Amino acid sequence: MKNTRDTQLLFELSKPGRRATLLPACDVPQSEVADLLPASALADQPPALPELSEPAVVRHFVNLSTQNMSVDTHFYPLGSCTMKHNPKRNERAAALPGMADVHPYQPEESLQGMLQLLYEVQQYLCEISGLPACSLQPAAGAHGELAALWVAAAYFRDHGMQRTKVLVPDSAHGTNPASAVMAGFQTVTVKTLPTGAVDMDDFHAKLDDQIAVFMITNPNTVGVFEPSMKAIADAVHGRGGLIYLDGANMNAVLGVTRPGDFGADMQHYNPHKTFSGPHGGGGPGAGPICVTDALAPYLPTPVVEKRGDAFALNFDVPKSIGRVRSFFGNTGVLVRAYCYIRAHGPDGLRRVSDMAVLNANYLLSKVKHFLPVPQGDRCMHEFVATGAKLKADKGVSSMDVAKRLLDYGYHAPTVYFPLTVKEAIMVEPTETESKETLDHFAETLFRITEEAPDLLHEAPHTTAISRPDEVQAARQPVMCYCG
Repeated sequence: MKNTRDTQLLFELSKPGRRATLLPACDVPQSEVADLLPASALADQPPALPELSEPAVVRHFVNLSTQNMSVDTHFYPLGSCTMKHNPKRNERAAALPGMADVHPYQPEESLQGMLQLLYEVQQYLCEISGLPACSLQPAAGAHGELAALWVAAAYFRDHGMQRTKVLVPDSAHGTNPASAVMAGFQTVTVKTLPTGAVDMDDFHAKLDDQIAVFMITNPNTVGVFEPSMKAIADAVHGRGGLIYLDGANMNAVLGVTRPGDFGADMQHYNPHKTFSGPHGGGGPGAGPICVTDALAPYLPTPVVEKRGDAFALNFDVPKSIGRVRSFFGNTGVLVRAYCYIRAHGPDGLRRVSDMAVLNANYLLSKVKHFLPVPQGDRCMHEFVATGAKLKADKGVSSMDVAKRLLDYGYHAPTVYFPLTVKEAIMVEPTETESKETLDHFAETLFRITEEAPDLLHEAPHTTAISRPDEVQAARQPVMCYCG
């Protein structure tokens, strides 16, 4: 039954004079305030903040939380995003005072534990990727893409080469062409085949001596390992270009194969996806990049180095692209990644990918009979089904299916991406879900495809808000409270 009670804003709940806490008196003598701050810096009136009691504040935020979906509350088969369980011991480790309370302005000698941890994270990421140099500084996957492309641009400038083109498959993550343009390159789209693989004829037609980088996700966006990866890498390298590997799908290949071994010159990681940390909500995130020795001189600074028995931040890198964010990365996310990697070890990371691929193929086998999978009967960590026949036969769209899943207590898979699959439904179950969960999810999907179209067109029926106008929200966002 839909919750018809509107969720009020804190400003709407506010009543003058109500307090949740009492602040101590200002310990700066009034006579000294004028010496510390000019009159122009002081407000005439206190800010118009909401005034509420403690119970009202607590109830407001607890009630809001019950309207959320998260990995801790629901199955979250969000294709391409690897939304898996976050081990709570990693959360506890990241919250330890020695981790959470250190300050980046402390002297290096007082940061040795944290610097050692970050150094070891660099080493682990290099080993897993097969690429020998690493920067932990980028703050998200897309930020890592951009930083890696800046590194590539610096490399070409330093070698006196004017390269203008970045080739990107049409099934790529949307951040790939955006990062290329922001780094100063021209994006050239390469077609993919119905199988999801790169169209090699189109690739060769667009490959020339202006190639700077070929950006590729492997396994790719439809959950297939690129069969022509070696041929692509050889051709790009033959023209003097570089291969960028979008690491969003690393959860499928940990301990199985390494991007550096199949031709990548640089890649980013999404630690929150691959190595399990808080995900979504705009951050905090991390997007470390690993590169070849040839690109190492251009990495952002500082890089953590080991000098004898001590650890230090190296800023003396003349060819570096410089900082891409403050300090040396989102360490809280990197601590969680460190714990995850150490807890699993090499064999455990391999098992993570084995189980992720097994779960995806099991779920594919359960749904392909009523939601066809154009790329075939096998996948890596995810697959893309199509609701095109369902829409043609019943007028039910993939969005209808996604919205109806909310009524059954599931977050929806990714829909309408990649654009190369009509009515796409992109599913990634991850390795942390049980067979029982996958069975029930498949049964629910089937039940939804058998329901009356009118019921689905109006779904969801159990949420406080059913179907907001997402286009208007994107084009005309309301950015302030105007009560």
